[in-house]
This record gives sequence, structure tokens and C-alpha cells, in this order.
Amino acid sequence: MRALIQRVSRAEVTVEGSSIGRIGPGLLVLVCAMRGDPEDAAEKLAARVAKLRIFRDEADKMNRSVQDIGGAVLVVSQFTLAADTRTGNRPGFSSAEAPERGEALYLRFAEALRALGLPVETGAFGADMKVSLVNDGPVTIWMDSADRA
Repeated sequence: MRALIQRVSRAEVTVEGSSIGRIGPGLLVLVCAMRGDPEDAAEKLAARVAKLRIFRDEADKMNRSVQDIGGAVLVVSQFTLAADTRTGNRPGFSSAEAPERGEALYLRFAEALRALGLPVETGAFGADMKVSLVNDGPVTIWMDSADRA
């Protein structure tokens, strides 16, 4: 699975003009299931995201996790994280997981974060969503579950 993680002061996702997920301080996580992801990819990625130390401590160093600060997580599915732009001008998405399994892994990721005690809001898989955020820092981190055993 791939994730683009943004430290936010606030974030919100809307579908057809209605807010379906909103958080205050915490993380906005755009997530994509990749073809061939193992069954435990969602849980492993969730554990890494929950412990990622990108919030400031008393010494103004990035040394605290979203769990440490009592923050929340907004999880939004985004298959375009699988974009292959190596050739041509139009990205390919063949490395993204098929929608049915992709949605299952996306939901497992959100549930795994909840199981770790985090408040989690979500977008709507496959919907045309509008995401607004205030990126705090800005801090934006790319994470791929395949990068770590």
C-alpha cells in the first residue's frame, strides 16, 4: 500500500457538497492499495503511520506521533498514487489494486488505525471527493508498505 501523509491543522472531505469526514489537528492520509499487496499490508502500514513522529515536541523537534498528541486521522482513498509516469504524457494506473480488493484494504487500513485507539474519519471509496486541508509545516511524507519488511 502507498500513503501520502500530511500533518494538518484541519482537513475535510466532501462528496456532492456534503461533508462526510472532518478532523482537527492530526493527519490526512491519502492511501492506495497496490496490486500484489499482502493481506497484512493495511495493518502494517497503519502501525507505521500511527507511530510516525512528525509532530513537534517541547524542543520544537519532530518527535511526537499522532497518538502522542491525541490527534485524529482522515483517511481518503486515492488510486492515483499508483500513477506510472515513466513514459508518455498520460499516467498509467495498472499497478493499483482492483477496486473490490482495493476498497477492502482501504477499509482495513482505517479499521487498523481505529484499533490503535485513533479517531478516524474516512472519505468514500471511488467517489468524486473534494478534500480541503491546512497543511501544518508543511509536512508531507510518502510511505510505501513495500519499502519495509
